[in-house]
Amino acid sequence: MKKILRHALLVSATLVAAQAVYAQQANVNLDFNPQKNTQNLVPYGGSVISPEVHDDHTITFRLKAPEAQKVALTGGPILLALKSKDPIPFIKDREGNWSLTVGPVTPNIYVYRILLDGVPVVDPNNTLTGSANQPGYSNVVVHDSKPAYYDAQKVPHGSVTRHIYHSDVLNGEREMFVYTPPGYDPKKKYPVLYLLGGSGELANGWELDGRANFIADNLLAAGKITPMIIAMPNNQVLHRSDPQHLQKTYQLFEDELRKQIIPFVDSHYSTVKDRKSRAISGLSMGGRHTQAVGFNAIDLFSSFGILSAGDLEPEKLNPAFFNDPKIKDKVDYLLVGLGSGELDFVGKRSAATHAALDKIGVKHEYFIGGEGAHDWGTWRMLLHDKLLPNLWKKKP
Repeated sequence: MKKILRHALLVSATLVAAQAVYAQQANVNLDFNPQKNTQNLVPYGGSVISPEVHDDHTITFRLKAPEAQKVALTGGPILLALKSKDPIPFIKDREGNWSLTVGPVTPNIYVYRILLDGVPVVDPNNTLTGSANQPGYSNVVVHDSKPAYYDAQKVPHGSVTRHIYHSDVLNGEREMFVYTPPGYDPKKKYPVLYLLGGSGELANGWELDGRANFIADNLLAAGKITPMIIAMPNNQVLHRSDPQHLQKTYQLFEDELRKQIIPFVDSHYSTVKDRKSRAISGLSMGGRHTQAVGFNAIDLFSSFGILSAGDLEPEKLNPAFFNDPKIKDKVDYLLVGLGSGELDFVGKRSAATHAALDKIGVKHEYFIGGEGAHDWGTWRMLLHDKLLPNLWKKKP
């Protein structure tokens, strides 16, 4: 293992006068390197600087916990990047300060938690935290020398609007986030991508962790994609731990999609109201919704993105789709994609879906790549590299 793993003692933070408009986790601007220590300032409300990302792509984590007996770094994405199967222990100094320096790692955004006496917790000094349909987690942004494809760059920006609507299907108030491209003109008509989260996400996941709006902004500025609306609904339709989740979720979400979500988007935005101008995609559970519900709704969609998902028996899941003699002419673009680090998790399901599509001659892209596993590093990459550039692509 070539990764460098070294322990470091905690250095007391020295308060200095502000010298820049951005600082360690200052949350002033949408900086691409928010955890680089530019001013040696402890985050507001924190006790130490953690994490601190260095220019050589190493990371220092710190925790002030004098009474703790064991502290370690945990979390699938960060451990995968470090090629470690087990949590990595911190070192404690005489004052009860714990610290750990790891890396270098490839620039990306990594989810992690601190294992405090056996209990996984968020880093209490890291302001870049997330929480969705799962317990909270911390993010560490390992920057490169310039902004990444998922960062906010100096380009025209679109808008993301949060909508609250009543669902008769689910008998309650629900939320949805909708991205409109920069220069959105209600007099023009736009295609719509319906972008779904996984079982651990909520409606804002693709914006906050997926950076879908910034990815679309940057691709539009580079002239690589068609201007589109991206609707990000909440595809959680019942408790994820319900013992009959798989049996119930598909029909419930299809009803919600047909009766509530699409009619809402079409009535509030200037859309092209036909299947050729609609796409559906999702990650993990959202990928299974794309396959189970999207393939069943070929009257609504012509493009599909199955990210980190699939089914071992696709023909049984979608008999109408796989037995339609004209289905080859009804699919404009179809992606089955996953990360190179998640083959043990979803590889067989994705491969089975790929094989079933090949068998009936449906043209599609089957892609395995990147350094990530079942995490946002994979899903951001698939959105940027594969899905968005191929939707409504102009034919030469």
